[in-house]
Amino acid sequence: MKLLFDQNLSFRLCTRLADYFPNSSQVRLVELDRANDFDIWQYARTNGFTIVTQDADFADMSALFGSPPKVIWLRCGNQPTSIIEGLIRQHADAIAAFDKDSTVSCFEIL
Repeated sequence: MKLLFDQNLSFRLCTRLADYFPNSSQVRLVELDRANDFDIWQYARTNGFTIVTQDADFADMSALFGSPPKVIWLRCGNQPTSIIEGLIRQHADAIAAFDKDSTVSCFEIL
């Protein structure tokens, strides 16, 4: 499973979480830092990424369009990168189950 971290999440998460989610990226690293949400959505869909975001817009798109791509919605507010990393690690098994479940397109982490 490859994660695509949205603009407000650090690119450092890609290397910090590579043991669980290899080949992950961040929108700035793929030159989408100025792209609109739909373009990011299309990129993730075309390239097999799951979007990780704090933006409710992606959760809305997930409800409207379904998957792919799937969306992991971090509802923890602005937190340091280390806290975000910890949350994703803490939920790694649930994220893996979410990835395999074709009936669910958005996973919320509080």
